[in-house]
Amino acid sequence: MRSFLSNPKRPQTHLSSACLAVAALAVLAAPDHAAARGGNERAIASIETRTAGEPIVAIVSLQRQRITIYDSSGWILRAPVSSGQRGRETPAGIFSVIQKEAEHYSNLYDDAFMPHMQRLTWSGIALHGGVVPGHPASHGCIRLPFDFAERLFDLTQPGLRVIVAPLDVAPVEITHPLLFQPRPGAAALAAARKAEAEEATRKADQAKLAAGTAFREAMQAMVPARTAENLKARAEAQLAATETALGAATSAEARQQAEDAKAALTARVAELQEKWSAAKAELQPKQDALAAARDAASAAETVRATAADAARQATRGLEPVSVLISRKTQRLYVRQAFEPIFDAPVTIQDADRPVGTHIFTAMERESDTIRWSVVSLEGSHGQGAIEPHGAASGSRGRDAAPIPREADSAKAALDRIVIPQDVLDRIPGIAPRSSLIVTDEAPSTETGKGTDFVVVLSGEPQGGIKFRRREPAIAYGFARGYGYARPRPFFSGSTFRAPFSTW
Repeated sequence: MRSFLSNPKRPQTHLSSACLAVAALAVLAAPDHAAARGGNERAIASIETRTAGEPIVAIVSLQRQRITIYDSSGWILRAPVSSGQRGRETPAGIFSVIQKEAEHYSNLYDDAFMPHMQRLTWSGIALHGGVVPGHPASHGCIRLPFDFAERLFDLTQPGLRVIVAPLDVAPVEITHPLLFQPRPGAAALAAARKAEAEEATRKADQAKLAAGTAFREAMQAMVPARTAENLKARAEAQLAATETALGAATSAEARQQAEDAKAALTARVAELQEKWSAAKAELQPKQDALAAARDAASAAETVRATAADAARQATRGLEPVSVLISRKTQRLYVRQAFEPIFDAPVTIQDADRPVGTHIFTAMERESDTIRWSVVSLEGSHGQGAIEPHGAASGSRGRDAAPIPREADSAKAALDRIVIPQDVLDRIPGIAPRSSLIVTDEAPSTETGKGTDFVVVLSGEPQGGIKFRRREPAIAYGFARGYGYARPRPFFSGSTFRAPFSTW
């Protein structure tokens, strides 16, 4: 099995209050950040033999207190960390970055500063800058050296897979018939749908302009018609008054005057009637054209909206897809862009026998296929555990490279899974950064609104997550992308309370 690490040919925030408080107190005690960092910066390493690509997966080794960042060709960054101390342990499992905030402050503990925060759960596990003393010292968060936290923050984006492993593991490349592949022509379809949407938008804009022009022309044609109509109505009123006066005339002179006025007004009404009829005749085509232009604009807008939706769907099909297969629930779950797509039953043969926990990651596209890597997690007391070279707390143990493992157990897990064809057909096309998680565990309750799949290893300490009260993502003013605002406080009755109430 070829190691994922040795592939030189391929170029290239609901966080714990205590976690924040400890970091803040340490910084206050050592205002000189360089002094506070001590030797930690010397343990930061970055790849120099090639150009680093975009980070795709981060692996935190609780055993060696170290984080390693991987792109599609291997590791690119490595640094020491400080995870949760005894009783507040950082839970081992599978997470992803769900929110980023460069300047994050605790709502408790004197507004403690947690720079370059990258949230992993809404209940409060996160990566952030802090003091890294060389051993577990946080209250569940994963502290990074300050400079490294800033550097990593600038490189990552929401959705980055973060694996917290009990031991020291590394990805290895794997092939298997069950690993999903891209749907043929997905990129071409997205490009075509985008072009169609742009053309439909252009036509809709033209139709709106045409409707506007038709409206102005109709309004202009309406002026003489309205003028003729008003003058005719006035002349008719005068004619009626004259007829009344004629009927009331008592002298020959008065009668003659009334008859002369009536004749003149009758002629005037006839003249205005002719003008009004001509103006209406000229107006009618303008009104017909306006109605047609409005209908055309409405139809064009419908086509535009439909094309835009089709383009969004096609583009969405190129976004990474996350699939989780749980032996515990005997179901397959699919999420995309932090949203659930569907779930369905699957068959795991010999269901009483564990399959382990394996994270398969789509690393990069090669022609019409996807390269996959896998990380297999074992508990800290699992069989075949990799022992560190040197003491786990010593610099040699932390600096030693992770040992890639053979993918036999991952392949064996895939061999036991049977997915119905109709379920396979519903899974969106696979793009780089997509993932397949096969695990004995059920999806964590942390999986929800605004998250990817969260899986916590049940056989490992979970003190850093158990004491937190999870609150819905909506309480955090969640927004995708990089435009994150500082969490908004809210009020409950007369008592002020912040959404990150356990920080």
